[in-house]
Amino acid sequence: MTEESSKVTGSTRKRLMWTATGVFILIALLYGVWWKVFIAHYESTDDAYVHGNLVTVSAQIPGTVVAIAAEDTQTVARGADLITLDDSDTTIALAQARAALAQTVRRTQTLFAQNKALAANVAVDHANVEQAQTQLSKVQNDLQRRSALRSSGGVSGEELLHAQVAVKSAEVALAQARAGLAASEAQLATNQALTQNSTVATHPDVVHAAEQVRQAWLAQSRTHVPAPVDGMVAQRAVQLGQRIQPGTPLMTIVPLDRLWVEANFKETQLRHMHPGQAVTLVSDLYGDEVTYHGTIEGVSAGSGGAFALLPAQNASGNWIKVIQRVPVRIHLDPQELQAHPLRVGLSMTAKVDLSSTPEPGQSPPAPSSGSDTVRDTPVYRQDPAASDRLIQQIIDANLAT
Repeated sequence: MTEESSKVTGSTRKRLMWTATGVFILIALLYGVWWKVFIAHYESTDDAYVHGNLVTVSAQIPGTVVAIAAEDTQTVARGADLITLDDSDTTIALAQARAALAQTVRRTQTLFAQNKALAANVAVDHANVEQAQTQLSKVQNDLQRRSALRSSGGVSGEELLHAQVAVKSAEVALAQARAGLAASEAQLATNQALTQNSTVATHPDVVHAAEQVRQAWLAQSRTHVPAPVDGMVAQRAVQLGQRIQPGTPLMTIVPLDRLWVEANFKETQLRHMHPGQAVTLVSDLYGDEVTYHGTIEGVSAGSGGAFALLPAQNASGNWIKVIQRVPVRIHLDPQELQAHPLRVGLSMTAKVDLSSTPEPGQSPPAPSSGSDTVRDTPVYRQDPAASDRLIQQIIDANLAT
C-alpha cells in the first residue's frame, strides 16, 4: 500500500469515528431529552388487578331453604328475592303472638273496667261506715240515758245490760265496716296503680305483647332473603333443603359497575405519587385496543407484606433486602367500565402521569361518580307501618265498643 493511499484510509477512518461518536452523542442527548420530557413524568406497573365489592348474602333467621331464585353468573337487582325459607314455624309464631296480644288487650280492658266497680265498692263501704257510726252513736246515747235512770230505779239491770251489749255490737260493726273500707280502698289503689297514666293501647302489657307481634312479623318477613345490591351472582353455596343458620354465607354478589384497580407499585416509584393523578390502564382482556382512564384515590397505609397473615421477619442473620410493593387504589371511569365491562381479578397495566398533580391549594379532581364502595343498602330496613297496622287492627278488634 502506498503512502498516499494510507493517508486517505486514515482520514476516512477518523471521519467515520467522529461521525459515529457524534451519532451516539446525539442519540444520548435525544434519549435524555425524551426521558426528561416524557419518561420521568410517568410510573408504570403490570402488577395491577381489578378489585370489587364481594357482597355476602346471608339469612337473618334460621330456616330450611325451599327456593333459590338466582344462579352463578346471573344479574340480580337490589331487593329481589334470592332465597326463600320455610315459613311454617314463623307463621305459627306470628299466630301465637297475635292471639297473645288479643288476650292481653281483653285482660287489660278488664283492669280498667274494674276501676269503676272498685270505686263503687269504696263508696258503698263509706256508706256502711257512716251507717255503723250512726248506729253506734244511737246505742251509746241509749246507754247513757239508761245509766242515768239506773240510780233512780227507773231502768232495770237487764235493760242496762242489753244497752251495753248493743254498744259493743255497734262498735264491732263499725270496726268491720272500717276494715271493709280499708280493704276496698287498698284494692282500688292497687288496680289504679296498674292502669294509671295509660290507656288500653298504651298499657305496658299491651305494648309488650305488641312488640312480640312485631318481632314475629319481622321473622316472617325475613323468610325471604333479598339481594342487598345490584350485581352478578357468584359463589353460590346454598342448596335446596339445606338447614341454614343466621350469618351463614349463601352466595356472593359482585357489583360490576363499581370496580376499581389496585396497582402494586414499588416503593421507589411512590415518591411523587399522590391522590388525584391521572392514570391510563390497559387490561389483558381487551389488550391495547381499549384504554381506560382513571385517577388515584389513595395509597395504602402499608405494603402488602405488612398486612400478610404471616408478616416477614427481617431481624435474622440471612436478611436480604427486597423492594416492597404498596397497593395504590385507582378509580375507573364508570362510562368506560360500562362500555367495556371487567371482572374481579383481571390483570391490568397501569401508567400514572406524575405531572397531573394538582397545584398547591387545589383539591384533587373528584371521580366522575360516587365512591366505588357500596356503603348503604335499604333492603333490610323493614317498613314499620305494615306491622303497626296489623297491631292496631288486633287492638281495635278486641276493644269493647
